[in-house]
Amino acid sequence: MPHKLIRMHRVRDDQAPVRQPIMIGIAGDSAAGKTTLTKGLADALGPDRVTTICVDDYHRYDRVERRSKPFTALHPDCNYVEIIEQHLQLLATGQPILKPVYDHSTGELTRPMLVRPKEFVIVEGLLPLHTRLMRACFDITAYLDPPEEIRRQWKVRRDTSRRGYTADQVLAELVDREPESAAYIRPQRAFADIVVRFAPVAGRDDPPGTPLSAELMLRPTIRHPDLSGSLAERDQRAIHLRLCRDEGRPVDVLHIHGYVPREESRIVEKVLWAQLGVDAGVPPETLGDIGNGERSEPLAITQLLLLYHLLAARGIRDAAGQ
Repeated sequence: MPHKLIRMHRVRDDQAPVRQPIMIGIAGDSAAGKTTLTKGLADALGPDRVTTICVDDYHRYDRVERRSKPFTALHPDCNYVEIIEQHLQLLATGQPILKPVYDHSTGELTRPMLVRPKEFVIVEGLLPLHTRLMRACFDITAYLDPPEEIRRQWKVRRDTSRRGYTADQVLAELVDREPESAAYIRPQRAFADIVVRFAPVAGRDDPPGTPLSAELMLRPTIRHPDLSGSLAERDQRAIHLRLCRDEGRPVDVLHIHGYVPREESRIVEKVLWAQLGVDAGVPPETLGDIGNGERSEPLAITQLLLLYHLLAARGIRDAAGQ
């Protein structure tokens, strides 16, 4: 046995150094918009540069088995938390994992798949920021925090159209999940570098169908881009920065208005895109895609800001030889 361990160790030593990926964790409740946000980031970076992981694949039980359990899929006991921690550590150090797979359309656990980390790794789901060890694996963290009434609408629409539920079943599930949502999902908000909230602007009487605006809380846990000198006065209708309070502490909040004409938002997007140092002339059209041919400019700008952080972190890591 000792000689086998020595041989294994030598093989590891002979390998070239593994390039460590840049890791972003995106947490939020069910139907908060995590997958939509992630898809835009992944499409912008390209399949050759990014690996995406959903930690909801780490459910212990399939949908039928969960019916007999005293908790829902939101509870840590319903998930292989220790395996999530282990796999995030492997990915963060550039190692492959054999990831479980949960089929949301059928509620079944299917064959696991081999996943190799690429230049960027996007991890999204219900509990990616649940433990200190998970959080330590990420370079950037985000939490999606839409108003509950909007999230409920999104969940009913998604689960009835894609997952085979009736509207009554979805609403009943939301009631069952609320205690665990309050206990395990929403506390992750406190650990996010960026808190994203898509909602109507408070105090405005916009007509039905007005696109949602976005409010991004930019905590000083990471260095954010200096937007004050990048946006002209004419852009302030589309996007502006204010100093607000978060649990009594001062924090910058970026407001991105959905009611502004699209051409004004596009100007802001081009300014932000130029800050990324990317050779392409215009931001990818995939940014802001919310499906069915619809586009959200506040979502596009939110994705641009996250791309800025991913690319900036990559530059710092490369400069350090990692």
